[in-house]
Amino acid sequence: MKIRAVCDWLSNEFPIELQEHYDNSGLQIGEIDLEVKNVLVSLDCTEAIVDEAISKNCNLIISHHPLLFVGLKQIGNHTSIEKIVRKCIKNDITLFSIHTNLDNHPFGVNSEIGRRLSLVNTRVLQPMEEQLNKLVVFVPQEDQEKLDAALFAAGAGSIGNYESCNFVSEGIGSFTPKEHANPSIGKIGERSSIKENSAEYIVHQTKVAKVLEAMKSAHPYEEVAYDLIQLKNKQTSFGAGLIGELAEPMEVIQFLAQVKNTFSCGMIRHTKTHVTHIKTVALCGGSGSFLRHRALASGADCYITADMKYHEFFDAEDKIMYLDIGHYESEQFTSNLLVEKLKENFTNFAVRLSELNTNPINYL
Repeated sequence: MKIRAVCDWLSNEFPIELQEHYDNSGLQIGEIDLEVKNVLVSLDCTEAIVDEAISKNCNLIISHHPLLFVGLKQIGNHTSIEKIVRKCIKNDITLFSIHTNLDNHPFGVNSEIGRRLSLVNTRVLQPMEEQLNKLVVFVPQEDQEKLDAALFAAGAGSIGNYESCNFVSEGIGSFTPKEHANPSIGKIGERSSIKENSAEYIVHQTKVAKVLEAMKSAHPYEEVAYDLIQLKNKQTSFGAGLIGELAEPMEVIQFLAQVKNTFSCGMIRHTKTHVTHIKTVALCGGSGSFLRHRALASGADCYITADMKYHEFFDAEDKIMYLDIGHYESEQFTSNLLVEKLKENFTNFAVRLSELNTNPINYL
């Protein structure tokens, strides 16, 4: 099996369209048309991780954090990034990263944190906007079922927990084929009017290209008349952060101890508590201070994240407890999640979880 097949599966499972504008998920280094030997999964890609891949005969590294966020002026031997790039190239190792497209996925980073904390009734804290489109296709009535089958198979028509959804209205379509046209219905220079349907489908942004390709393939016309309209509706299953409830309220000190133990935290920085028990928990793996106001407005008892600045803690206003558990600590189980997903879908090579702790921060 080629490395390309693994990368394509990852890109389909965690679409690149879900990443934030500043991100650089996807292929970082290497050749995707080589045969897969074995795969190593890690949170970061450090030089030690590359050495581990070499020792375990892995020629594909899948990391959560991208190695490359900005362009390289040179590939020398001066910075750690340059050394990693050189070592990967010299050893025919491909590096592929899945970052904020995994953060914003409903079964991604935050879902895994929620699972580790046994949260129930979970939902996205900040749903993504401008991720939904309405596709309106005009099609001869006798071809409606064929078009439906193709578009539904490509991912159109999904609304929440429902699939194969559309709305169809009947009408009359008229057209006149010009000199160089190749009409499937009608004749050159003659105006035709036929019974057509106006069929409407919801299409997620990540599925647009595939759906349009399926539409053009299944449609009888050489020139398909369609409208693709971006919607303002929020996509509640995709987005940043998570909020949920504990099955039973926990005393604050007991909850803090559980979080520290679950994530092996060297320390937890937190604001003072305003309640005696924790019931509703908001969270965001990694650098999540941008959601602190959203967490406060949600009515959560606490907000778990990382990389919060001193002055940002004041925003709790004694109405919520902010917990900074550390960047690495909050995202460490991302690798486990990816290993589990890969093993479910690929059985002809080994998928190995890195044994290295790449956290650059130590606690005294």
